Amino acid sequence: MSIAGSSLGSGGRNVKRAFEFGRTSVVRPKGKHQATIVWLHGLGDNGNSWSQLLETLPLPNIKWICPTAPTQPITLFGGFPSTAWIDVSELSENAIDDLEGLDASAAYVASLLSTEPPEIKLGVGGFSMGAATALYSATCYAQGKYNNGNPYPANLSAVVGLSGWLPCSKDLSSKIEGVDEAARRAASLPISLCHGRGDDIVPFTFGQKSYQKVISSGFRDVTFKAYDALGHYTIPEEINEVCAWLTSKLGLEGQS
Repeated sequence: MSIAGSSLGSGGRNVKRAFEFGRTSVVRPKGKHQATIVWLHGLGDNGNSWSQLLETLPLPNIKWICPTAPTQPITLFGGFPSTAWIDVSELSENAIDDLEGLDASAAYVASLLSTEPPEIKLGVGGFSMGAATALYSATCYAQGKYNNGNPYPANLSAVVGLSGWLPCSKDLSSKIEGVDEAARRAASLPISLCHGRGDDIVPFTFGQKSYQKVISSGFRDVTFKAYDALGHYTIPEEINEVCAWLTSKLGLEGQS
């Protein structure tokens, strides 16, 4: 399920990278503010493009924060720079995860949520690479820490992943099983995953196996919806079902 690769220097030693995140677009709630969700775009995209879609959704109680990923060299593109939450080296389930990029992006998401009022429910979602980063944030929440050991501060109430995958899946179970607090958080966190069977960028099997791994690692409140004719994009049916799911799981007052 990993489609990421770490940036390595000579001798295989990690090179410290600087992450400069781009412009953030915010969609204010049209009704009573009950939840804030950070939404993460896919490779090569930006936060503004998703904010335009999110602004049209019948979810008046949600504030959407749409950041833009850093522009960084992408190994898969031969080093050509693109907006990306993590580096990508190959489309393979056995690829090495970009742990430094994952931690930096997940920490940035948590920082965007850190100033929200305490009564506001918090969530993170995304598309493609953004979905992978959202799922990584879910695993950090369950464990209470990032891969680098720093504490994860956000109290998540919902995670959405469209056409994505689960990073760091191989040893996830061992990090949650047997750790009571991590198991409790994993079991109680609602996660919604959607994937198209016709996806030619992130294969459907990646999404399906990610769902199976999430379940086997102790996450209990997880839904997975497959769309037969869907490629690597979104459709109204998918978005409408995500809206209904968020309304239910976050206890929102209702769609407008």
